[in-house]
Amino acid sequence: MPATRRDVVFDSTGTRCSAFYYVPERAQAGAQCPAIVMAHGIGSTKEMRLPAFAAQFANAGFVVTLFDYRNLGASGGEPRNQMLPAAQHEDYRNAITWTQLQPEADPDRIGLWGTSYSAGHVLHISAFDRRAKAVVAQAPVVSGYQTARRLMPPIVFAATRQMVSDDRVRRYQAGEISYLPLAAPEGKPCLLSTPDSLAWLNDAGLASEGRFDNRIAFESIQHFFHYEPAIHIDAIAPTPLRMIVTDNDLLAPTDLALAAYARAMEPKSLVLIKGSHFDVYQGDGFEVSSKAALEWFEMHLT
Repeated sequence: MPATRRDVVFDSTGTRCSAFYYVPERAQAGAQCPAIVMAHGIGSTKEMRLPAFAAQFANAGFVVTLFDYRNLGASGGEPRNQMLPAAQHEDYRNAITWTQLQPEADPDRIGLWGTSYSAGHVLHISAFDRRAKAVVAQAPVVSGYQTARRLMPPIVFAATRQMVSDDRVRRYQAGEISYLPLAAPEGKPCLLSTPDSLAWLNDAGLASEGRFDNRIAFESIQHFFHYEPAIHIDAIAPTPLRMIVTDNDLLAPTDLALAAYARAMEPKSLVLIKGSHFDVYQGDGFEVSSKAALEWFEMHLT
């Protein structure tokens, strides 16, 4: 019998977060199973290529909670497409708590899985929240500032910082919310300026049934610029950490991820995959990345 999936919601400090909840065969028979809590990268919804990972974990015997952050996808919250790391951390922690309270889940065997921006989130959360018993960070953004400097030419970076400052004044005076595209055609202003970002988001976004919205609130960019999720990466230990990194990642730069990994303490593991940022979601990259994550969780949660 394959794992079952149902749509659920959980409360996160007054906001209803939407999730897919997967129950493996053993849990359907009454056993408590280890659990994995997971979410997507910046601006993406849970439907965008992540159900393939979740189903693989669930069919291997894990309870899985795959959720949308507040202000995104099927979750509640305003303003839409505002992505503040601290708020998303709170959603992760509340997703852990909700999962612990489910009868199918073993509350003492919880793993965290994140990808891209959410991989940075699980690095930060697991450094302080000991409920996480194993962590997988896939293609992680480990420094918002350094990543932004790589993504934007100096003149564009300076102009974006000025736009962020101007937006702060408008929000203070009139409560006005302004947006920038997440990804755009070459030469157009956006946050994710790599050549493959727009094509991947448009393609993967088809699965969101219209809930993916290719824009980000300017306030989110301000927080992205000073987000440093790997600053306490050494504090994750003794929780086992596996980082899955592509060798040609321009969106979450490979060298930054490897430098962060070098600062992590044992037990840790690095899986290096040939390809670019989005290759982990499809084809051979998906086969390698999903298998590596599952192997880590089986090693440390079962």
